[in-house]
Amino acid sequence: MENREKLLNLYPLLLLPVGITAVAWAIYDFPVDKVNGGLIALSVVTVFFSSYLRIQLPRTKIHLTISDSLIILSYLLYGGEIAVLIAVLESGFTSFALRRKSLPIRGRTILLNIIIAAMCVFASVQLVNYLFGSAEAAIAKGDTTVFVALLSVMACTQFLINSSFVSVFIALKSNRNVWSVWHEYCLNVLVMFLFGAILAGISYKALQQINMFLFAGVIAAFAIFYMTYRRYVDDIKLTAAKAEQAERERAEQAESHILELQHYVGELEKSSDALRESKEKFRHAAFHDSLTDLPNRNYFIETLGFSLKKIQQGVKFKFAVLFLDLNRFKTINDSLGHSTGDRLILNVAKRLQTALREGDLVARFSGDEFAVLLNDVSGLDEAVEFAEIIKHKLAKPFTLNGRQVFTSVSTGIALGNENYAEPEDVLRDADIAMYYAKEAGTSHVVFDPAMHTRAVTLLQLETDLRCSIERNEMLAYYQPIIDLATMRMVGFETLMRWNHPQRGIIPPNEFIPVSEETGLIVPLTLWILRKSCNQLVEWQKASPANKPLMMSVNLSGKHFAHPDLVDQIKGILEETQINPRSLKLELTESAIMENAETAIEMLGQIRELGVQISIDDFGTGYSSLSYLHRFPIDMLKVDRSFVSSMEDGTENGEIVRTVIALAKTLGLSVVAEGIESIHQLHQLRILGCEFGQGYLFSRPVPVDEVEKILADKDRWQNIIPDNNPALLAQNREFTHLRIAK
Repeated sequence: MENREKLLNLYPLLLLPVGITAVAWAIYDFPVDKVNGGLIALSVVTVFFSSYLRIQLPRTKIHLTISDSLIILSYLLYGGEIAVLIAVLESGFTSFALRRKSLPIRGRTILLNIIIAAMCVFASVQLVNYLFGSAEAAIAKGDTTVFVALLSVMACTQFLINSSFVSVFIALKSNRNVWSVWHEYCLNVLVMFLFGAILAGISYKALQQINMFLFAGVIAAFAIFYMTYRRYVDDIKLTAAKAEQAERERAEQAESHILELQHYVGELEKSSDALRESKEKFRHAAFHDSLTDLPNRNYFIETLGFSLKKIQQGVKFKFAVLFLDLNRFKTINDSLGHSTGDRLILNVAKRLQTALREGDLVARFSGDEFAVLLNDVSGLDEAVEFAEIIKHKLAKPFTLNGRQVFTSVSTGIALGNENYAEPEDVLRDADIAMYYAKEAGTSHVVFDPAMHTRAVTLLQLETDLRCSIERNEMLAYYQPIIDLATMRMVGFETLMRWNHPQRGIIPPNEFIPVSEETGLIVPLTLWILRKSCNQLVEWQKASPANKPLMMSVNLSGKHFAHPDLVDQIKGILEETQINPRSLKLELTESAIMENAETAIEMLGQIRELGVQISIDDFGTGYSSLSYLHRFPIDMLKVDRSFVSSMEDGTENGEIVRTVIALAKTLGLSVVAEGIESIHQLHQLRILGCEFGQGYLFSRPVPVDEVEKILADKDRWQNIIPDNNPALLAQNREFTHLRIAK
């Protein structure tokens, strides 16, 4: 007797490591991303209610319950890890519930039930994964046979494990043969698991596809079960009527059902209260910012809609929307950290709240963006006055972690009127005005309809620009570059033009900024570079006289920062078979000075390809002489603004002289652009400038006109002042006047 009791106590402990392993596996691989309302509902029903929803087939020991069905269904819907945990919780809750009803269930029995539940589901999941890959993969094939086989494997596996280990425990407890115990209970257990698998499969199919026939089949199946149950119940009533004890037991059973029902009602009331509380929390979270607890965009749009509706209904009412964006917030975040940035946002939110009047609303959208709704304003002046108040409030320093931090705000103002159809339109216009304020460097800007028109135009321009290369709308124009000593052409600069199907030729100063902002500058630059190289190779092959020609192509600062730039240039050189020394890339000095050390490395890699490099618009940026001599460059290009004003007697002539002298000192060539008069040409030759380009020689021309230029390379010989007595005298007079000044 004592030995049997020890074995009964030891038996659950022997199985405990397996159960712990199954639970640990489920917790470790728990798919958090699958947690949703459906899973929560399924878990609650399975754990707390499924054990009560069962039918006993009369004259048998078979109980049909939905708990096994729901556990298998949870595996099909959410995976094995979730199914193991639900099975453990359901088994534990059911055991303790029975114990609370004063049933003689000892702790070791409860532990054994939990362990066996974990083992059954864990083993069936692993076997399914081994045989079918996974339930999800097997079901995805859409093969009904595979699906039925999967359910059968799960049911049989759980039946074998459950019946085997339970039979051993009962045999130890009752001192009976294991086989006889198993044989006595095997049919009951097998029917239970097969019923569970069938019901789970039908439920899964019904949930996965809206199929009226399948739904009708489910109803019919339940109807058959119900009619069978009713037939057996009627039979039982005839038999039970003969015995008073049976009636008493039925009464006791009815009382038990009432208690269970009361328990269900209590649980449902608790769930209802919890759901109501959760709903309020979710609503607050959905309409408020998590950091500042201010209303968010959704709340602001909803409130703004109410204000707009008043105007649309003819109520004499005015409101204004202010869209605010903090300046330098990214700098503060990057330098002091995101936690300091969050504290700054919190302090800004508090100051904005102190500025509000009753009935107004401030909301935080995201990052450093806020919006204010001013209700019942007298007019635009009041909105502007409020913007000034905000400006002064936020201009005061913020003390964060013992450090004073300063910031300012750019504000866009839009006044509500009956022309607005949706609240989002008002907010959009305030946002547009805010960006104008940011660009202009002012504290606030009032929205004007022209701003929206421009924004729409730019959007359309961007849309058209994305398709321009595919539609062959881009054109390459070429402007000759002249050797000022010999007055012979030495090459071309390629300039991009856009032949828009509706607007005609669009100059680069209109579409290049848009392309840089959207990132389209990279494919555009690669297109013009490939086009220029192919064209130069074609001209060089056409005539030996064209072999020395050079081709200059502008390289955007945005593209210069691209990590694949060198590989892209190398690829085009190999593709076009151009001599690298015939290609010259032009970059603005502001582009290379943005990150000088990185630029030096990048320029060195480009020079290693054999390509020449020129600094464009030299003198307009902020080149440091300490860096200039380190840049691996070949040429400086004097900006047209200096060349065009050389005749005005200003200091620009001295700037040009200085640039040329600096270039000679550094061993660099000089190109002057924007030459438009004989006087400018003469002065540049006197100063020793090697090369020049401008309207004096030729405008940028399409490829068909270049053919004429190539056929007449001496066309500029006659404009040399030294060869033209009239021009020579005119230039001497001009030079004399410059000296007199």
